[in-house]
Parts: sequence; C-alpha cells; structure tokens
Amino acid sequence: MAAVSKVFSRRDLDFLLYEWLDAEALTARERFAEHSRETFDDFLDVSQQIAERDFAPHNRAGDLNEPTFDGERVTLIPEVSRALKVFAESGLIAAGFPAEHGGLQLPHVVQRACFLWFQAANTGTSAYAMLTSGNAHLLLTHGTDEQIRRYVHPMLEGRFTGTMCLSEPQAGSSLSDVATKAVRREDGTYVLNGGKMWISGGDHELSENIIHLVLARVAGAPAGVKGLSLFIVPKRNLDTGERNGVVLAGLNHKMGYRGTTNTVLAFEDAAGELVGEEGRGLQYMFHMMNEARIGVGSGAVALGYTGYLHALAYARERQQGRPVTAKDPLAPPVPIVEHPDVRRMLLASKTYVEGGLALVLYAAKLLDEPSPENDLLLDTLTPIVKAWPSQWCRLADDHAIQVHGGYGYTREYPVEQFYRDNRLNSIHEGTDGIQALDLLGRKVTQRGGAGLALLLDRIRATALKSDLGAPVLEACDRLAATTARLWADPSTALINATAYLDAAGHLVIAWMWLEQLLAAEGKEGDFYEGKRLAARYFVTHELPRIGPMLDLLDSGDTLLRDMDDAWLG
Repeated sequence: MAAVSKVFSRRDLDFLLYEWLDAEALTARERFAEHSRETFDDFLDVSQQIAERDFAPHNRAGDLNEPTFDGERVTLIPEVSRALKVFAESGLIAAGFPAEHGGLQLPHVVQRACFLWFQAANTGTSAYAMLTSGNAHLLLTHGTDEQIRRYVHPMLEGRFTGTMCLSEPQAGSSLSDVATKAVRREDGTYVLNGGKMWISGGDHELSENIIHLVLARVAGAPAGVKGLSLFIVPKRNLDTGERNGVVLAGLNHKMGYRGTTNTVLAFEDAAGELVGEEGRGLQYMFHMMNEARIGVGSGAVALGYTGYLHALAYARERQQGRPVTAKDPLAPPVPIVEHPDVRRMLLASKTYVEGGLALVLYAAKLLDEPSPENDLLLDTLTPIVKAWPSQWCRLADDHAIQVHGGYGYTREYPVEQFYRDNRLNSIHEGTDGIQALDLLGRKVTQRGGAGLALLLDRIRATALKSDLGAPVLEACDRLAATTARLWADPSTALINATAYLDAAGHLVIAWMWLEQLLAAEGKEGDFYEGKRLAARYFVTHELPRIGPMLDLLDSGDTLLRDMDDAWLG
C-alpha cells in the first residue's frame, strides 16, 4: 500500500473533482476538448510528485534561512530557484493559459487542484508562481498585443516573474491615498516616482526580470481611486538589461511566509508603460486582486490541510494516557486519537479544511463555466473564499499544534511553521475586515440584492435534497432577513460587518458539506463514512455558531461606533 501523503490528500481531490464537480464533463466544452480525465490525472500526478520532491524538502530551510539583502543583491537558498525551474519546465505555470500564448488550456478547477499541492508543500516558494500567474492573467486581459508579447510570454516560459504593487507606507490598504506619481513623456511612456510597501516577490535573483504592476497617479489626475492608473514597470529595461529605477529599500522580516521576499521598493524615475486607459487602474488591478484573493483562500486551505494531516498522523502514532474507563494503572497507553478532546480537534479541523477545499474548487469551476449567473455568484462568494479559510483553516493549524502538545510548540515539528505561515492570509490581499465590508457593503446589495438572492437560492436547492437540510434552510431565511434589516438602516449596517462575514461564511461551508454529503450518498467505505460524519458535525456543531452572530446584527448594536478610544486604556 502506498504511503499516505502528509502534504495533501489526492483522494479528497479526486472525490471533489470527479464525484462531485464532474470536472471530466468540462472536456465537452471547446476550450477543454483536447483534455480528458487521463490528462487531468497526469497533471495532478506530476504536481504531487514535484511538490513532494522539489518543494516540500526545503520548506523548513526557507523558513530558517530567510532572504537577505547586502545592499546590492537579494540572496535566497538555492533550492528555491531549482524548484521554480522544475515548476516552469513542467508546463504548470502556463497550464491554464490559452494555447495561442503557449498555454495548455487546463480548466481552472484542475489547475487550482494542482497548485494546492505546491501551496501545501511550500507556500513561500509557490508564492512567486502565484503572483506571476496573476500578473500574466491581468496583462493578457487588459494589455496590448505588444505588451503580451514582451511581458506575458516570458512569464509563462518561466523567464520573468511578476508582482502587484499597490500598498504604500502611508496608505496601507487605503488605495485612495496612493501617492506614487506618474508623469507622461512625449513618447507616450511614463516616469514613476514614489514608494511601495509590502511587495511580495518585489526583488530577487530568481528570474531574468521582475515585472511590476504599479498603481500610480498621473499628474493632474483627480484625488481618490478614480485618479489611479496602472503601469508596467520592469525591474530591468528589456532592451538594455540595465536597472530601471526600481530600488530595493529593504526587506521586511516576517512572522511566517519567510521564503517569499517581502520588500520596500522606491521608484526613482522608473520608466513605465500604461495598461489600458488612464484613470482605470484600480478596475484593471481588481482582475489580479480577485484572482489573488481566491489564491489566498486556497493557500489558507492548503496550509490548514497539511497541518491537519500531520496532526492526524501524529495522533495515531503517539501513545499516551488511558481511557477514562481504564482501571489498571499498568495498562498500556493508547494512541491519543482515542481521547475525545483530540478527536474533537481533529474532526473540527477536518470539517474546516475539507469544507474550505470544496469552496475553493467550487469557485474555480465557476470560472470554467462563465455565465451571467455564475459570474455574479463568484463575485458574491469571493470575499468569503478569501476570508473564511484564512480564519478557520488557520484554526486547523492551531488545533494541529494542540494535538502535538508541547512538541507542537517547538521547531522540531512542522506544525508551528504552518500556523505562522497561515497567519498572513487574514492580512494580505485585503484584510478579513476589508472582505467583510466588501461582502456586506457591496456584494450582497449589488443589483438590488441579486447576488445574495442567487447564493441563497443555490444553497436552498441543495438543502431541500438533504436529510440535514432543515437547519441550513433556517439559516438561509435568517441571513436574508438580517440583511434586509441591516440595510433598512445604512448608518449602522457596516458596524458589525465582520460578524456578518463569519455568519455568511459558515452558512456557505454548511452548503459545501451538504453538497459533499449528496455526492457520497449510497457509497461505502471509510472515506465516505468520514464525509458523512464531517457533514453531520459541521451542521450540528458549527452551523449553530451563526445564531449569536445574527442576534448581534439584528440587535442594531452600535457599541463599536459609540465607544471612545480613550476607554481602551
């Protein structure tokens, strides 16, 4: 029998892709007609192989030996470059892109399943590939043919990497306060001056060039986000190879995610090319931001999942204590998986990571089946896809530490790193609080509430087919009523937006569990019994959490607005 991987679960991926989402049926679409179940499996096989062989072995080394900067060059451990070279040569970096640009037109849902292996094996190294893919997708959608040739094709070949440059030291997440300036030159190019902060992958020697996508304000543009434009600013001039005024001012030293350089960049008369039209920069950047948000949710799932698998293996191996009913103090100890509290943590973690995984893959499949309804549903779900796994799959890593006991709190076991790495996911690409404001302030109210209505219709349709559906139907009704009540008083609607996000997220994950329950119906074996157990646990133990959240929202509580910060001490 083959060893069970502690990086990720191929069995769960196969169940979700083929027994639930019917990914094989996508091959009936013209875009994916060259593919088959066999090619999908080949990609999954090679992803697991490369992730376990080339990414996972240096995960700890990258954490203990974070990037350094000597004033001229950034140095990383050599394994990072070797792993990314193997990744690019495998074709995975271009797998989901159109054939006319050198891609293999792999469905998003299969590509997402493949990339989860890398995020679980080594989130620091995999981040360079994720950012590059998002950068290339944006330029493929909004760039000119010449920009695609000069910048996208080398990224898909693995020669260039990409970043997104939004935040600034004085502005943080408040993009309306972006101050980087762009001055238009007579030849149609621009010169940029300003500073950017928290730029992942912003400098390194892993590629021939780094293509920065930079939000800046053209001289004379209006204040606020409507004055922002988007520019391509390469680290090196493509014609001369000389530095292009992008100066590394320093590296940030992070709690986790240490394998990815995180930089402070200064743009000093850096030459840039405009993407699209002036004043539409944030609109274009959202193309990459939304992809990155789903990628962040995916990464949170991956880290939580690998933490869960490590905890499960440890709990089955570690002998300690005896059942409470044991009377003989000399009786042999039992595996700690037999203790109820350990089982509680493992089962809760299973529901978080397998529920989060289902949500991430469901969102990816919506991209493969574009329609006005599916596009609206994905737009509504995106804040939840980003934020719910960032919180609850991180809790799976917290549980993994607890299951290991004192060992989990040491660096001799990997679960402490999984937790530190996962902690970032609630912050970057828009904090969870920002996602909450986006969900309640925009997504569930857009088009007269059509997005929320569509989501609840999908959830109700599933719940009506399930014996566990009654509490989910009740939760749908409560969320709809609470939403209407909140927007009857817009002045207080957003005060407790985070509670709304938590409630909506738990309802969506309950839906994901009912979907899995239906897919497992009539099937026998421990795997399917595990799915049935987890679905029952989530609906009976986790879904009730939303009651107090909705009670708070229904109460019209304004404490967070009315308090004086002086009262905090």
